[in-house]
Amino acid sequence: MADAALRLTTLAEELLGAPLPVRIRAWDGSESGPPGAPTLVIRHRRALRRLLWRPGELGLARAWVAGEIDIDGDLYTALGLLAGLIWERDDDRGAVHPVFDPRLRAAALGLLKAGGVLPPPPPPAEEVRRRLGPLHTKRRDKRAISHHYDVGNDFYELVLGPSMVYSCAYWEDGGSLEDAQRDKLDLICRKLALKEDDRLLDVGCGWGSMAIHAAREYGVQVTGVTLSREQAAYARKRIAEEGLTDRIEIRVQDYRDVRDGPYDAISSIGMAEHVGAVRYREYADQLFALLKPGGRLLNHQIARRPEHDESAYRVDDFIDRYVFPDGELAPLGGTTATIEGAGFEVRDVEVIREHYALTLRHWVANLEADWPQAIRLTTPGRARVWRLYMAACALAFERNRIGVNQILAVKTPEGGASGLPLRARDWR
Repeated sequence: MADAALRLTTLAEELLGAPLPVRIRAWDGSESGPPGAPTLVIRHRRALRRLLWRPGELGLARAWVAGEIDIDGDLYTALGLLAGLIWERDDDRGAVHPVFDPRLRAAALGLLKAGGVLPPPPPPAEEVRRRLGPLHTKRRDKRAISHHYDVGNDFYELVLGPSMVYSCAYWEDGGSLEDAQRDKLDLICRKLALKEDDRLLDVGCGWGSMAIHAAREYGVQVTGVTLSREQAAYARKRIAEEGLTDRIEIRVQDYRDVRDGPYDAISSIGMAEHVGAVRYREYADQLFALLKPGGRLLNHQIARRPEHDESAYRVDDFIDRYVFPDGELAPLGGTTATIEGAGFEVRDVEVIREHYALTLRHWVANLEADWPQAIRLTTPGRARVWRLYMAACALAFERNRIGVNQILAVKTPEGGASGLPLRARDWR
């Protein structure tokens, strides 16, 4: 009788030291685990080899991207059940390497029908190769941005919808994704107190949505910068179709190379996560220098929870290898302190964590609704990367493992006149 699923369940529970909360369906058709629970489908023995060599998150991610494992049932429920065993463990048991545990190694090799330890399978093609050298040089940042954003504008249209905004929306009950993204862009414009003919710098301008909204609705002159050539080409086409080429310039340019200040306002929406801890003060200093006295900065950024020991923070393996190479998250307090250290006066902080969970669930729904087309537009592996990372991030926002915040800061001139209204939240 086929029994791979039962043997896998036993092996997993011995390794994790806890009952497995999902069912397992193995490559031989056998099943084991709690009835009615979501099912982890292990299609190929190769997935076990990956876990032998890289236990925990990275091994599972490689098997997922390669299509060697899947979920039968609700993806969010399955990830929620597994999170406590893989992503939210308070000890280091998940780091135990079973290759060096003779008992577990023997059990795994028996399932693999191997007499000795097999070599690790090559990672899926979508994985970023190990990078050498210092973090966040201009060249390395450009490659990292290209990995994430230059995967096809048609693919992003499918996921993001007509708004083509790749950051947290701002929701009201019953609104659509497009409504919520429009409201987010308008909220930022109002926080920045934009008015006719102001100069706005949009750092990390994406596909041009913020630039178009600000120019069309508020009459400002916009400079947008991005490191993605595909984004820039798409944004320029949209701008031409809107008849706004006289008001918007899109550049393929690093924010560190912008020299044509001063600007009245700067928007940075979902870009600072790419800056990195070693460059964050440089980022804040550069934006401060580019603003005129009284100029405003709106920094919209994902944040992580602070660590008891900040030196222990490490970037998530799956995100670093498959999604945002070299991306880093900082706690809200550290970000505001750095912005203040550059000379800004922080005037408002708005926490919109739950809004990002809703946004991500809509993006996942868009992807799943047209899955065959998503695969055609990129690769099966890349589509699987996006589905897993967006669903897992939705849960992380819902569980307060990460957050997202809008920080409004002003380059307050000498004398202290910020130029903001006495009731600063009149933008509501």
